[in-house]
Amino acid sequence: MHESDGVWSDAGEFDPDAVVWVRGVDYVAGWRAAKDAAAELEKALTAAGVDAAGASVSAAARADGAGVVRLVWPVETVRTVARLLEDAGELKRAG
Repeated sequence: MHESDGVWSDAGEFDPDAVVWVRGVDYVAGWRAAKDAAAELEKALTAAGVDAAGASVSAAARADGAGVVRLVWPVETVRTVARLLEDAGELKRAG
């Protein structure tokens, strides 16, 4: 997968839906929602004390106009977030 251009599928094949826009689809609304969600995530990570140095979060829109957030995080950031989620799950199960 070529993370930098976003036109490749997870299987490494060219994805025409990533570059073809359809008349009447509101891509801006999807992108705006993704941008807002990315900002919310960055704020939550900061509040949780996650060091996001080297992390990249970007907003985009799919072919159907739905927003998507692409995360490119260093391994340590992913592990920190995974531990936070595991801890949250344990607290939820403990009631």
